[in-house]
Amino acid sequence: MRNLLAIVPLALSLTFPACAGDKKSEEPGITRQQAEDILNELREIRKLLEKGAGPSASALIGADGKVHMKIDGSPALGSKAAPLTMVEFTDYQCGFCQRFHKVTFPEIRKKYIDTGKVRFVSRDLPLSFHSNASRAAEAARCAGDQNRFWEMRDQFVTNAENLSPGDIEGYARDLKLDMSAFKSCVDGGKYAEAVKSDAAMASLLRINGTPAFVIGKTTPEGVEGTILTGALPLDAFEAQLDEASH
Repeated sequence: MRNLLAIVPLALSLTFPACAGDKKSEEPGITRQQAEDILNELREIRKLLEKGAGPSASALIGADGKVHMKIDGSPALGSKAAPLTMVEFTDYQCGFCQRFHKVTFPEIRKKYIDTGKVRFVSRDLPLSFHSNASRAAEAARCAGDQNRFWEMRDQFVTNAENLSPGDIEGYARDLKLDMSAFKSCVDGGKYAEAVKSDAAMASLLRINGTPAFVIGKTTPEGVEGTILTGALPLDAFEAQLDEASH
């Protein structure tokens, strides 16, 4: 725990880069408010660690450089018996997350997930300068309470530019969700801590941009693999999956 806590003071001196392809990544710096938001987020992560919360026990980088991560019931596509696991940390307002979802993910799903070779797991990393990303992450989980997580996730990633509270409720209506239960879940912050826990896990793994992936062998607890970052072309993911399979 002491070693893990030591990461946070170092992190407090850093800033989260924009997700790949976000226009803010081209700017020379960040605003005072963005910096304050980042510091507050990292302080929350430190509180989670000091309480002995899940992330410190659920993910670590081993001496061999491999990431060892527990899945802990996160939303997943594909067979539980798949030999390989691919975890995506996503921000629903991230332009490159949208690009990955539209361009590369359909091929990965057809070639690897639907054929039983890969289990695909969703994790959240809403970046602080995306004002609607955290609410969207919580809303997707609330849709999951009605067995519509993946449909809602698809709506959010596809419509990354339109994720206001009103937009989110509109997508929920389109999916014919029980709106009373959905709004109660979102407005009550049922999954706020779960989303923060995912972000804390990403911080422990030194993941600070989206989309980011942990790709490797499936283990009884989750996955043992390596980190790949960015909306890379299909062959980059194929190469990583091929390496993990040996």
